[in-house]
Amino acid sequence: MGEAAGRGVGGGASAATEVAKPQTFDGTPSKVSGFIGACKLYVRMRLREASVEEQIQWILSYVQGGSADIWKENIMEELETGEMEFKLAGEFLAEIRREFGGEDEESVKVAELKKIEQEGRTMEEFVQDFKRVARGSGYEGRPLIKEFKWGMNGNIRRKLMEAENQLCSIKQWFKRVIALDQNWKESRREEEQLRGKKDINGAPTPRLNQQGALGQSLPRP
Repeated sequence: MGEAAGRGVGGGASAATEVAKPQTFDGTPSKVSGFIGACKLYVRMRLREASVEEQIQWILSYVQGGSADIWKENIMEELETGEMEFKLAGEFLAEIRREFGGEDEESVKVAELKKIEQEGRTMEEFVQDFKRVARGSGYEGRPLIKEFKWGMNGNIRRKLMEAENQLCSIKQWFKRVIALDQNWKESRREEEQLRGKKDINGAPTPRLNQQGALGQSLPRP
C-alpha cells in the first residue's frame, strides 16, 4: 500500500519527484524538439507503466492550436479506425517530428553543426553541445564524424589523426577525445607542480651583506 502511494502517475518516479510537463504545442517547427524532449521525459518518469494508447492520448492533450489542430483531428480519427498504429510512444513522437519539424528544422541543425567549435570549452562540454546540435540534423556515420573532427581544437585532432588505430564510430571518438583531454590536463598539472618544486629547491640561496640585508656584500675595508 505504502509503495503504491509513493509512485507517480502510471508508475515511474516517486510522487515527490517534480517533473515538468510540456508546453502546449501548436505546430511551430522551432518548438518541435523542445516539446518532444519534454514529452519523452514525462512519459519516462510518470507514465512508464501506462499503456501506449494512454501515453499517446496524454501527448495529444498537449497538441492544440495553430496548424496542429487539424493534424490532431486527423490523427485521432486514424487511431480510432485503426488506420494508424504505434507500438511505442516514441514512434508517435517521431511522427510529430516528421510532420512539423520538416526540412526547416533539419537545415537549421545542419548549419549549426557546421559552425560549432570547441574553442575554450573542455572536451566534455564540447561533446555534450555537439550531441545536442547533431540531434535532428540527419547526419550520422562518417559525415557526422567529419563535422566533429573539424569542430574540435587542432592539437587533439592532430593526435587522433596520427594514431595507428583509426576510430570507426562517433561514440568511440567521444570517448577517446575526452580521455585525451583529461590526460593532457593531468600532464599540465604535473608539469606545473614539478616546475614549482624546482623553483623552490633549485633557486640560489640569497647572500647577506655585512649589515644583514639581502644583496651584494659590501667591500672589505
